[in-house]
Amino acid sequence: MNYDFSEKVSHLQASAIREILKFTADPEVISFAAGNPAPEAFPVETLTELSAEIFAEDPILALQYSVTEGYTPLRDELKKRLEKDGIFDPEADELIITSGAQQANELTAKVMCDEGDTLVCEAPCFIGSLNAFKSYNVDLRGVTLDPDGINLEELEKVLSGGTVKLIYLIPNFQNPTGNTMSLEKRKAVLELAKKYNTVILEDNPYGDLRFAGEDIPTIKSMDNSGNVVYSGTFSKVLAPGIRVGYAVGPKEIIQKIVVCKQVADVHSNIWAQVLAYKFLTKCDMDKHLASLREIYKHKCSLMLDAIEKNFSSKVTCTKPEGGLFIWCTLPSDCDMMSFCSRAVQEYKVALVPGTAFMVNETDKTTSFRVNFSTPTDEQIVKGCEMVGRLSKEMFGE
Repeated sequence: MNYDFSEKVSHLQASAIREILKFTADPEVISFAAGNPAPEAFPVETLTELSAEIFAEDPILALQYSVTEGYTPLRDELKKRLEKDGIFDPEADELIITSGAQQANELTAKVMCDEGDTLVCEAPCFIGSLNAFKSYNVDLRGVTLDPDGINLEELEKVLSGGTVKLIYLIPNFQNPTGNTMSLEKRKAVLELAKKYNTVILEDNPYGDLRFAGEDIPTIKSMDNSGNVVYSGTFSKVLAPGIRVGYAVGPKEIIQKIVVCKQVADVHSNIWAQVLAYKFLTKCDMDKHLASLREIYKHKCSLMLDAIEKNFSSKVTCTKPEGGLFIWCTLPSDCDMMSFCSRAVQEYKVALVPGTAFMVNETDKTTSFRVNFSTPTDEQIVKGCEMVGRLSKEMFGE
């Protein structure tokens, strides 16, 4: 039978990352392609104890249906914490628990954009959000990402050319580049959103993983006009498998997201929400985050040192102050896809081609993404030696 798929999904393709991860089934392959937290970062013993406590004290709470907005004690705790950082305004904002930040981003696009509406994102951009946005047949526009954030001249040109319904940004340790948006650009982007009457979707999955430099206020904390929706998650600070994220924004927007979430999944995993609440209220979150930062500071430094030691001098890379990723750029006249293919097939190291993060995979880029959180120290050193050998073979010292 020939299947006639809907226009919403017929143009969607499998994630290039997932395709590359197929090679990692080979035990000899070192994967720099994943985006997972470090295995040693999971507080397994604590989560085991808290889970046992949940099922001993109130098992029906964790097993029964719940409300779409999320577990009330968790929502209240998050509101309290986010209010301290200026992210939640009790007078103007509401908060909903979602199945990871991915759902928060997808539902925000669903609520704000009709088919054909313009949605602006950074180029390159997180592939999960790109596919979510593409599923709504929006007019997706990529704007160049500079080292200090989205290019303001390009952004205003797009904004002035018609009605832009949503601007999607990852200001902290952006996926895939690891870049951080400067305070000046955060302020400028917010002013542009106000000027052109559009909404910013600020995705901040890595904000708590800063291991160098100074904290920069979120765009949401500077918003006093209802122009920003903020998405956060427990995936990188607790465990991605529990799928607990959240969206904060103007009450009118969150109310629409609630209705759309009811259609999607009724509510997020309630056991996981109670678990997240107990961890926030019974454990030393500051101490836990400090330990995560030390893990990622060490791994990032190790990879950057190994890149500098082994890679051809013609390969450049970003130097992130947090997060999980480094963005490497090859010479402008090279075949990046061939480089990544040879890396995994001949040298047994999986990289993610930069095309996976472009609005259109035909857009030219000579960059690729590497992840330092998932591999072991030994794998980081060996993998960089192997990729470095390939880079010198192709581009010279």
